[in-house]
Amino acid sequence: MRRFQAEDTEAWNAFVDGSGNGTFLHDRRFMEYHSDRFDDYSMIIEAGDKICAVLPANRVEDTLYSHGGLTYGGLLFGEAMSAELMVETVSALINTLRADGFKHLHYKSIPHIFHQYPAEQDIYALVQHGARMVRCDLSSAIAIGRSPKFSKSKRQGVTRARKTGLQVEESTDFGAFWRILSERLIEAHGAAPTHSLEEIEQLHGHFPDQIRLFVALDGEHIKGGVVVFDCGPVVHVQYMATTEDGRRVAALDLIISHLLETVCADKSWFNFGISTTDGGRVLNSGLARQKEMFGARSVLFYQYELDLS
Repeated sequence: MRRFQAEDTEAWNAFVDGSGNGTFLHDRRFMEYHSDRFDDYSMIIEAGDKICAVLPANRVEDTLYSHGGLTYGGLLFGEAMSAELMVETVSALINTLRADGFKHLHYKSIPHIFHQYPAEQDIYALVQHGARMVRCDLSSAIAIGRSPKFSKSKRQGVTRARKTGLQVEESTDFGAFWRILSERLIEAHGAAPTHSLEEIEQLHGHFPDQIRLFVALDGEHIKGGVVVFDCGPVVHVQYMATTEDGRRVAALDLIISHLLETVCADKSWFNFGISTTDGGRVLNSGLARQKEMFGARSVLFYQYELDLS
């Protein structure tokens, strides 16, 4: 077991790509767009001369976080990782972290919808060592082809948008959408997008097939847009925003309907993201209800903490 080094980048990315629970968010090209904000302490676990697991992580004083810049991302592993081997792996990880002076491990588990196949033996091994759940966020996801239908108002919204002549297209004009998004976030929350325009364009350059923008157009004018991250079995909504006109004609309803019927039809899940604040303790009921009106239902994002002292 050892720390990740720059020369491991190619091997790391290849392992993540072939893992059962990793996504492109765990690729070093994605992780390192904000590397200046984190003291990287990612780990590589090997069995013989082969990687059997990796852990995206960063250090803050005497605590190891998996990873502070990612919504989710604990141990990433493939089909060769048995329950018994995971118990041994976590024991070795704990011993290594203690030897490196860590007193705490803060662990973000990967929600099951992002798994190519069941991959929760890491949680069992951590709990066996005394880890406790310290945070639970509620997300909302559509099980594509298996979820409740759109609510009546959402169906009416799609019809209204079509009658106005709106057309949904994929776009690479992130600049135009970012102006709409930034204006809406400032008005509603006094905040800016998590990614700057420069950052999202850089990331799209690295991952053009995974980071995609879909817009509702009235002629040449963008009335709304949705940025999605393709995470294998899951398409995750990263950003949604409309102009005032776009809101009145239900531009987002039309885009979501289009994505589910065409772009994402062969996927398993369509995830809208979390609707909780204050460390998961407060539910934004209105936001959660809006997602449920599309047929989404609850998926939990768990975080655990393990005392290493």
